[in-house]
Amino acid sequence: MTTTRLTVAQALVRFLAAQHTERDGTRRRLIGATWGILGHGNVAGIGQALVEYADAMPYHQGRNEQAMVHAAVGYARQSNRLSTHAVTTSIGPGATNLVTGAALATINHLPVLLLPGDVFATRPADPVLQQLEVPYAGDVSVNDTLRPVSRYFDRVTRPEALIPAALQAMRVLTDPVETGAVTLALPQDVQAEAYDWPEEFFAERVWTVRRPGADPTELAEAVRVIRQSRRPLVVAGGGVRHSRAEEALAEFATATRIPVAATQAGKGALRYDHPQDVGGIGHTGTATADGLARTADLVIGVGTRYTDFTTASGTLFEHPGVRFLNLNIAPFDGHKLAGLPLVADARSGLGELTEALVTHGHRAADAYVTEYTEGKERWERRVDACLAAGEPTARPTQPQVIGALDALVDESDIIVGAAGSLPGDLHRLWRARSRDQYHLEYGYSCMGYEIPAALGVKLAAPERNVWALVGDGTYLMMPTEIVTAVQESVAIKLLLVQNHGYASIGGLSEAVGGERFGTAYRFPAGAGRYTGAPLPVDLAANAASLGMRVLRARTAGELRAALAEARDARTPTCVYVETETSDTVSGAPEAQAWWDVPVAETATRPSAVKARELYERHVSTRRRHL
Repeated sequence: MTTTRLTVAQALVRFLAAQHTERDGTRRRLIGATWGILGHGNVAGIGQALVEYADAMPYHQGRNEQAMVHAAVGYARQSNRLSTHAVTTSIGPGATNLVTGAALATINHLPVLLLPGDVFATRPADPVLQQLEVPYAGDVSVNDTLRPVSRYFDRVTRPEALIPAALQAMRVLTDPVETGAVTLALPQDVQAEAYDWPEEFFAERVWTVRRPGADPTELAEAVRVIRQSRRPLVVAGGGVRHSRAEEALAEFATATRIPVAATQAGKGALRYDHPQDVGGIGHTGTATADGLARTADLVIGVGTRYTDFTTASGTLFEHPGVRFLNLNIAPFDGHKLAGLPLVADARSGLGELTEALVTHGHRAADAYVTEYTEGKERWERRVDACLAAGEPTARPTQPQVIGALDALVDESDIIVGAAGSLPGDLHRLWRARSRDQYHLEYGYSCMGYEIPAALGVKLAAPERNVWALVGDGTYLMMPTEIVTAVQESVAIKLLLVQNHGYASIGGLSEAVGGERFGTAYRFPAGAGRYTGAPLPVDLAANAASLGMRVLRARTAGELRAALAEARDARTPTCVYVETETSDTVSGAPEAQAWWDVPVAETATRPSAVKARELYERHVSTRRRHL
């Protein structure tokens, strides 16, 4: 057996550079690059290996460990989960900073490889700097915090243990059911230890990303229940995008005339102007989609997890005889809501359903088509009114900010968002023009995701205009990767909306009797109430200080001009705008469905008492689908 003597870190980097995925005859590199912040726990191991193999493994210098994971996740989603990035950190706080990003990746079923340093395996000194001492267990380190948020976790305490660990890591990263965050904890002494590696370990490997078809019995039953239904509704989730099943969904919808609503992750699965697209569903959905959901006798979930935002916390699907048919590659999700499972890849399953239904000549009734078509037209008129440009000299509302961007972009632009009031407005109002234009991370709804994710998306699609839509609260969480974008000349666009506080939570607080307490970015005015003047914080100046070109828009007219200038820019550019008011969430249409946020069962303040009464009315309508 031919061997090569390398350190563990060198062997790992060389191994990663030789891994590929293949789906539908297209081959891609699995680990496209490595992000890193170097410290004493990885500088002599992984850091040295990245220097050794700089030509084989591209490197990106990050500023915050959580942000590096977000960038890798953005890259992975834009790459349809066929390619991702690795993230290396030192031990201690560098490693624990990965936890939020890992949770986001795993919840959203998006692959990312985490390579945190770890304390000495040989324990020559005990404890060492940043070591967590656990009196009852000598084999626990801070990296164990990554176990519950990783789809696969291993600690490589011996060189030869890297071989099975690395292979298992690749298996999970490329498995469309299992994928998420994968963690290989690397003790700092083991990283630098040499070993004689079999050359076969470094041979090019191709991991096939499967497209399983449906079981014939499940398929036949699915066709039967669809043909029996009178008011079917498709709920398209993120699995449609991961599978590249958008064309298959369009063919299914056109052939059957069944309307299609979309979750946050599924929005864009159909273009907004497709006849069967009825918009977002659930708490942040459209009146059209939610109205259809309330009367649907069959809900056909395609690649969706049915989160509480989608189901309106169990209150949305009101038809007494409603049934669920769940086309999902994951059996766990296929069985949700006591549904009939159709376990298959989304594209394969939709193709098989379409063929069978066309054979039977099945189409939705004309009256049903007329109903949802007219409902969609009514909603589009409301959208037009919300997005309409205001007076050129006036300060714009948040919907008008969205409208200004909506009027400017074409199908090549990508918008990235995650948290705050913007996702709700975008889900209801944005007109998705292409399958991957709408990039909203709402599985974890993580403030701070937007800017680093936009960086990752732009690295995956350098020819596209990529916009990070960010409120002031989110911006203050994580602006750090602006520096990386400037350093590497990655021309992301940042639309920074200043509304002086946590606008989304402020609105929610008011609805549940919290009276917007602690949600405004203002000076206190007694009793801990932040109701004074807005803070004199200049976020535009902050972005400029990090190296970004900043365009200030004080009016609706200036906003339109600034967005157009930013779109043409070839350097990282920020458009900063202050919206009309900080006292309401956005001015967009109110929620069309409920969301369960428990309200105080007893209180003396009238706002909380009233909110509890409304809460109890909503809770009484919740049902378990059995």
